[in-house]
Amino acid sequence: MNTRTLGTTGPQVSALGLGCMGMSALYGDADRAESIATIHAALAAGVNLLDTGDFYGMGHNEMLIGEALRAAPADLREQALVSVKFGALRDPDGNWAGYDGRPAAVKNFAAYSLQRLGVDHIDVYRIARLDPAVPIEETVGAISELIEKGCVRHVGLSEVGAETIRRAAATAPIADLQIEYSLISRGIEESVLPTTRELGISITAYGVLSRGLISGHFTRDRQLAANDFRALSPRFQGDNLQHNLSLVEALRKIAEQKGVSVAQIAIAWVLSRGAQHNNDIVPLVGARTRERLGESLGALDVTLDAADLAAIEEAVPADAAAGDRYPAAQMAHLGSK
Repeated sequence: MNTRTLGTTGPQVSALGLGCMGMSALYGDADRAESIATIHAALAAGVNLLDTGDFYGMGHNEMLIGEALRAAPADLREQALVSVKFGALRDPDGNWAGYDGRPAAVKNFAAYSLQRLGVDHIDVYRIARLDPAVPIEETVGAISELIEKGCVRHVGLSEVGAETIRRAAATAPIADLQIEYSLISRGIEESVLPTTRELGISITAYGVLSRGLISGHFTRDRQLAANDFRALSPRFQGDNLQHNLSLVEALRKIAEQKGVSVAQIAIAWVLSRGAQHNNDIVPLVGARTRERLGESLGALDVTLDAADLAAIEEAVPADAAAGDRYPAAQMAHLGSK
């Protein structure tokens, strides 16, 4: 497994990371045993970056990762790096109630995460969305205090814009910005990506398959469960879905010519965007099964030349997607848009 450094002072991580959210929440029911087996398979393949949030399943995801780490062989357990998002507030019905970035809250969230994960430190810690009532300097400063105590190793950011990135970086070294980036979500290219590159901050890209939409496995007639948030996502609705799946079919033709899957070529495209910049983009793949994990890992063997990239750009131009990437209420919380 190839590795790269997050930022200039961050940890050495695998070329792909494993996003674990779907093992606990938001994509319908998941198989606990298969989820743990998938985490173990990822670690065995050299994937050392596990990404979670303390609000995924109201702590369920952290406990799942903790269980998986305890059951893993010692050598695999020791290589694992855990990235945690915090700050999202929820009620007992699962509704979202804003974000809390106050220093006291940061330390409280961290204490609970350490307990649920069963670890003595969190490798990268980040607020999930900017708290508009708390300056980012205060939130990042609280994480820095946790670093001084040995509870956290590195500061990360999530879904914030260029100005906030600069303010955070002036407060403490930032390892990475976690943000959505895919063939159909390219908003970071305008100002966010140039800023992170100027400041030596890596990107950990989630949604590289746009929640399965551009995986090559999603179909128009698929029935989504009531607890699958994609049922409310604009890109999965009506004419938007039809249009977006037509982009997938155009991409499928290119993938078939190369003898790879749609998912593999979509992940390889994200990897290619960092290849000329010290490999500063690490895709997070949200595989919930060993089968999907194996397919995603195959993207590491896909080489895209200039002709391939031109064909992909023609098939799926920037801003080609129909619909926003979140419902309007959630879009309002994105500093990055």
